[in-house]
Amino acid sequence: MPFSPFHLVHGSNDRGLVLLADHAHRDLPEEYGSLGLPPQQFERHIAYDIGVEPLTRKLAAMLGVPAVLGGFSRLLIDPNRGEDDPTLIMRLSDGAIIPGNNPMPDAEHQRRVNDFYRPYHTAVSDMIQAVAGASGKAPLVISIHSFTAFWKTTPRPWHAGILWDSDPRAVVPLIKALEADPQLVVGDNEPYDGALRNDTMFKHCIVPGLAHALIEVRQDLIADEKGVDEWADRLAPILDAINADPDIHVARRYGSRTGPLEEV
Repeated sequence: MPFSPFHLVHGSNDRGLVLLADHAHRDLPEEYGSLGLPPQQFERHIAYDIGVEPLTRKLAAMLGVPAVLGGFSRLLIDPNRGEDDPTLIMRLSDGAIIPGNNPMPDAEHQRRVNDFYRPYHTAVSDMIQAVAGASGKAPLVISIHSFTAFWKTTPRPWHAGILWDSDPRAVVPLIKALEADPQLVVGDNEPYDGALRNDTMFKHCIVPGLAHALIEVRQDLIADEKGVDEWADRLAPILDAINADPDIHVARRYGSRTGPLEEV
C-alpha cells in the first residue's frame, strides 16, 4: 500500500455512522527512513495501535459504513493530539529515544503538521460532512484504539475501555451492552481519560455537538485474526443498535471538562 496520510474505507454514507482509527498505521514516508529506530520498535504500541486497522476494516464491512484510517506512525506526529500539545511529536516514547525527532526544528515541526496531521484531519472532516449530507442527519462517530495489556509491569484488568468527555449518548448504551457480558471487564474512562482538549473527538465531535465514543480494546485481544473477528462480532450489533437511536443523530453540545467551548 503506497504511503498516504490517510486511507479511506468506503461504505454507505446514508447510514449516518463514521468509524475512525487515528493510529491504524505505522508507516513513515520514505524520506524519514525509520527515524533512527531499529525495526523492532515498529512492532510496539509506540508506533501504532496494534489490531486496530483490521478491526476497523472488519467493523466497517459488517456495518456497511465508511471509515478514515490514519496513514502514518504516531512516532512521526500524533493525529490524536492538539496542534499545541507538547506530546504532538514525541522525543521519548515509553523508554525509546527517537533520534529522528531530536532535535525538532520549528520548520520540520510545521512541515509534519502541514503534510501529515492536517491532511488526516481534513479527510476526517470531509467524511463526516459527506455522511451528514447523504444521511440528512448528524453522524455518530466512533473512534477505535487499542491499549497495552501492561502499564510498565502492572497488568491492566480491562478488556476494553470507553473514553469520553461529557456527551453520554453513545457512551452509556455502549458500556451497558459490553457489561452485559459477565466475562468482560469494561473501563469507564479507563485506562485513559477521554477529556483531551483539541484531540480528534474534541475537534470533530465535541465542538460541533456530534454523538461519539472512543473504544479502546486491549491489544492482546485483537493481535490476531481470531481476536479481531471476536471483537468485531461483539461490537458490530452494539454499534448498529446505538446508531438506530434517533437522538444519537441530533447535534447537541454537551460542553467539555477541559474548559469552555466558546474559546475554541
